[in-house]
Amino acid sequence: MSGTIYACTSTAVLAQQLRDLVVRAQDQALQSHDRFTVAISGGSLPRTLAQGLLAQPEGLHWSKWHVFYADERCVPLDDAESNHRLVQAELLDHVPIPRAQVYTLNPALVTNPEEAANDYEKQMTDVFAHKDAVRLPVFDLILLGMGPDGHTCSLFPGHPLLDEKERWVSYLQDSPKPPPTRITLTLPVVNHARRAVFVVIGSNKQDALARIFDHKEPLPAQRVQLVHGELVWLMDEAAASAIQRAPIARLVEN
Repeated sequence: MSGTIYACTSTAVLAQQLRDLVVRAQDQALQSHDRFTVAISGGSLPRTLAQGLLAQPEGLHWSKWHVFYADERCVPLDDAESNHRLVQAELLDHVPIPRAQVYTLNPALVTNPEEAANDYEKQMTDVFAHKDAVRLPVFDLILLGMGPDGHTCSLFPGHPLLDEKERWVSYLQDSPKPPPTRITLTLPVVNHARRAVFVVIGSNKQDALARIFDHKEPLPAQRVQLVHGELVWLMDEAAASAIQRAPIARLVEN
């Protein structure tokens, strides 16, 4: 299992470390191509992300950000289940990222997940170049969560989407976690990012993390293995406490 593991003594420490990683990814992106492409997951991650970024906004070049979602539920954008609604409430409503640079599920396609996935892939091609000219998009940063079952994005254990090789964005109608209908980035896209950061919080993640790091079980999150980029795991102490064999760096309050 590749990647650096950090266990943080508090949510504040984790949020600060996340903020520093985001700024580093942003600065490296702007040095090379004058924009910053980031994909964000849902769950507890948006709040932790906002906690770090809004507390110390210096050096954040919002006008250069292009925000995507690592996965999305096929619900209206203002629905309580929408990842976009969550990220908007926690972060986007508080920062001047241009609305045209936030790429959402097409609300007219919430009842047609296949077309919704096709549309989201087209939005990506408009940013990353034409799909027939670029085999895979290369995100500057993908921010990931992980469920107690080891799923990440909307890629669940044993699901056929784990073996998708061609599509950038796919869909499912049988998610074991409601709502059942979703679109998601595929593993090839995630694994070609320049940097990916997992944010894992809570004691209910202990078992999955031990299975990933100590026993090398092929859970979906374990299959995030960047081809060329940097992979970082940020955890709180509760999540990290069952890991026995993998090296962990502990981060404490300054």
